[in-house]
Amino acid sequence: MFGDPCPCGSSKPYDACCGPLHRGARQAATAVELMRSRYAAYARNETDYVLRTWHPRTQPPDILPGTFTWTGLEIHGHGEDWVDFTARWNGPGGPDAMRERSRFEQRAGRWLYVDGDVHDEDD
Repeated sequence: MFGDPCPCGSSKPYDACCGPLHRGARQAATAVELMRSRYAAYARNETDYVLRTWHPRTQPPDILPGTFTWTGLEIHGHGEDWVDFTARWNGPGGPDAMRERSRFEQRAGRWLYVDGDVHDEDD
């Protein structure tokens, strides 16, 4: 529904935030916006979007649907082509989190996820 909050943590409704990106109605304007929309796509099991926004040089052949309930996203810092964030979820083993510094690249005017370095929460 229109009023459902976006999983990316923006405090905006999904259909006014990441929904248009997932549907292809518009492209992410920044690396941060793309990263947030990818998190929301994982949370909503929109694996096609995750693959469409992955750089072809590093893209995996597919993404298996997760058995996670995504519970939060925190942005620690960002630059023009990188984002440092923590993603939190509940999975079969209980609550967990991953901190990553992701790299992004523009290709034909579109932001794409390239890769990232996972590091300790305290780094």
